[in-house]
Amino acid sequence: MSTLAHTDIQYLSGVGPQRAEVLRKELNISTLNDLLYYFPYKHIDRSRLYYIHEIDGNMPYIQLRGKILSYETAGGGRKERTIAHFTDGTGIIDLVWFQYGKFIQKRYPLNKEFIVFGKPTVFGGRINIAHPDIDPADGLDISGMGLRPYYNTTERMKRMNLSSGGMEKLMRNLFGMLTEPIPETLPEYFVEEHHLMPLDEALRCMHFPENPEQLRRAEYRLKFEELFYIQLDILRYARMRQQKSQGLCFTVVGHLFNTFYNEKLPFPLTNAQKRVIREMRADMNSGRQMNRLLQGDVGSGKTLVALMVMLIAIDNGYQACIMAPTEILAEQHYATIRTLLEGLPVRVELLTGSVKGRRRAPILSGLQDGSVHLLIATHAVLEDTVSFAALGLVVVDEQHRFGVAQRAKLWSKNDFLPHVLVMTATPIPRTLAMTLYGDLDVSVIDELPPGRKPVFTEHRYDTQKASLYQFMCSQIDAGRQVYVVYPLIKESEKMDLKNLEDGYRTICEVFPDYAVSMVHGRLKPAEKEAEMQRFVSGETKIMVATTVIEVGVNVPNASIMVIQNAERFGLSQLHQLRGRVGRGADQSYCILVTSFKLTDDSRKRIDIMTRTTDGFEIAEADLRLRGPGDLEGTQQSGIAFDLHIANLARDGILLQHVRDIALRLLDDDPDESRPENRILWQQLRERRRTNVNWSAIS
Repeated sequence: MSTLAHTDIQYLSGVGPQRAEVLRKELNISTLNDLLYYFPYKHIDRSRLYYIHEIDGNMPYIQLRGKILSYETAGGGRKERTIAHFTDGTGIIDLVWFQYGKFIQKRYPLNKEFIVFGKPTVFGGRINIAHPDIDPADGLDISGMGLRPYYNTTERMKRMNLSSGGMEKLMRNLFGMLTEPIPETLPEYFVEEHHLMPLDEALRCMHFPENPEQLRRAEYRLKFEELFYIQLDILRYARMRQQKSQGLCFTVVGHLFNTFYNEKLPFPLTNAQKRVIREMRADMNSGRQMNRLLQGDVGSGKTLVALMVMLIAIDNGYQACIMAPTEILAEQHYATIRTLLEGLPVRVELLTGSVKGRRRAPILSGLQDGSVHLLIATHAVLEDTVSFAALGLVVVDEQHRFGVAQRAKLWSKNDFLPHVLVMTATPIPRTLAMTLYGDLDVSVIDELPPGRKPVFTEHRYDTQKASLYQFMCSQIDAGRQVYVVYPLIKESEKMDLKNLEDGYRTICEVFPDYAVSMVHGRLKPAEKEAEMQRFVSGETKIMVATTVIEVGVNVPNASIMVIQNAERFGLSQLHQLRGRVGRGADQSYCILVTSFKLTDDSRKRIDIMTRTTDGFEIAEADLRLRGPGDLEGTQQSGIAFDLHIANLARDGILLQHVRDIALRLLDDDPDESRPENRILWQQLRERRRTNVNWSAIS
């Protein structure tokens, strides 16, 4: 395998320097090993021939044998298309290309026999196949083609004759040059014990299987190995950290915690909140560093839990810090916590980029001498000028918005390791949590505080604006406030910004008797804060905004969330936005406004949102629809889902299975010394050098 891993792809027959550069840039394929692990996205049975009179426009893929009778050109300019009239003697079908007309006619001459393969569709009452695969029939053994691989390619690759067929030829060249079996990457006993196909056979069958059963076994072997090594890496790291990372021992649950619990609680804790606080108290009293993930849906009371845990740290003579991703959220935490702690001898300070000069100096000195007990901060806390006397607990809110290196910098401000609590209101599917957060202990708040009513979610088309405005008006007259959110995926998208500004003008015209705020990411922080405060105070009744309000706006009186162009948002983002309402005792509403033209995926997302408010069900659906690499948070956290074959949305049972096997292996060979496992530990070290460190997330 090492030879494959270090041999440049350009030296494979059929590649060369130019194609190698394209493969590097388009697919990140640099070595023979990279190519070996570039798997087909599907296999199609090419052993059967159809007759034209048998087919219709609803069949998936077909294969025909016949001749091109004539060509014609239709359309003009960019819409020009080349049409070949193809027959096998039982009928005529059109083959269509939307470019390369002269090249096509030269490459596929009339009255020569070809094998044509593609997906039939109906256009203008005639069956056609667009951009078919075509091979000369002479010498082509259909019966031997079997399951043929199909590889994802790009337009740039196709211009270099690296279509799926071109990639297939390179793959055959690669296997043809291998004179020895591909070295095994798992111990022999391990392969036998878990009934796995040998690696050499699995890789060959993954690309060129003889039958579906062979393909299934090859997929299982490769998925098993990929997920197994990821889990082994995470669990090994977690075990090492538990053994080496001694933590501060918080033995006291003292005056501050007890006074707050008995006299200051704004409402009784839910059973879920009590459970997770007990879990954290046990962690912090264990002598080991706490590394815990707190998951809780929007409005479930995570901040209150975090505050009570921070009071335990302060009771034990240490400082606590909560790090928030935005100034808005930090300021909200500051206001909330100051109010909750009023009358208690706890000095709470706020440190953001806006806190400068005379305001900043006493905060920094208070952190150094220990007189500041609890700091609420943004990224500003990571600056070198900020240091603590005794930082005992760090809480990271909406943790996926901070990179790995940023979080690590905060821990390094101490001579000792603080306890760590990371929180997220973005529900994480179980399979994703086992991979992203596999080395953290997980607590879940799965209850809403008493008195909270589920948000009623409704889908309306953009032709129903009149009734929507009437409903908004009735709610405002009843004393409520309204969010109207427009998609602004990137701050530079002029069209989106124009839509937002047009929407603001429309709202102002439709509701002339009410003051309206507008907030988006291009506003200066002071302007944004001023507009937010106008809404929080009730001066403005409607806030027109982008997703800057997704995190960190808590206005209990706001009971309506209108999301324009809801089809352009992901499920998790829609759920986060919906969580901005439903924070008071009144019934709240989320109205998803879309056009009539919806893709299948968009319609599924809207249906899920109107059916359930369960964040974990929504997260699982989001994972199925979008895949792990697209889920919000994976990019920011520094985690790259470079999975070649496994799929976290579909392979959850296998993931749990290999995790259990990895745990047993660590128990059986804790010091990594058993000779039969030598190849396994060597492989793990090799993968750690080349892959993302899956476990470095806290």
